[in-house]
Amino acid sequence: MRPITIVRGDITKLPSELHVDCIVNAGNAELQTGGGVCGSIFSAAGDVELSAACQAVGPCPVGDSRITPSFNLAEQGISYIVHAVGPIYHHYGPAEAQRLLRSAYQSALRLAAEHGVTKIAFPLISSGIYGYPFDEAVTVAITAIQEAEVAPPSVVMVAFDDETFAALTTAVDAKGLK
Repeated sequence: MRPITIVRGDITKLPSELHVDCIVNAGNAELQTGGGVCGSIFSAAGDVELSAACQAVGPCPVGDSRITPSFNLAEQGISYIVHAVGPIYHHYGPAEAQRLLRSAYQSALRLAAEHGVTKIAFPLISSGIYGYPFDEAVTVAITAIQEAEVAPPSVVMVAFDDETFAALTTAVDAKGLK
């Protein structure tokens, strides 16, 4: 079983003792600056530089991911940003949305591992403006991370609020993944 650490906070300001070398952006298919986590990541990394890097590797299909340098986040020991594109829930049937969300997590894990990442931090993908039902998004995230065949050895889930922190902690504890 792959251990998952749950932390509450801003994915762009993780404590240095976590030693995260890659963060995941809950990106859009165009790999453009967005709101929420995406907007925070672009701002912290350097909007101009990250936008140019994303333009060079995008677009990205739903359920897939792309990788860019971290630019200003390198000062925190973060080398890469993986841009994982989850589904907009109401654009798909439930089974297809679940398949695409699982694929987004697993694609991000595989891409990070291929680049030598040892610890990756994820937000809860598609659970905000993309409308994925919260409890299902938590279950898909934890399951996808556990079932990934190729992944960095250490995974952190970053919860921006208390509700997400509690749900992720409960899910990880229930599976004995700490």
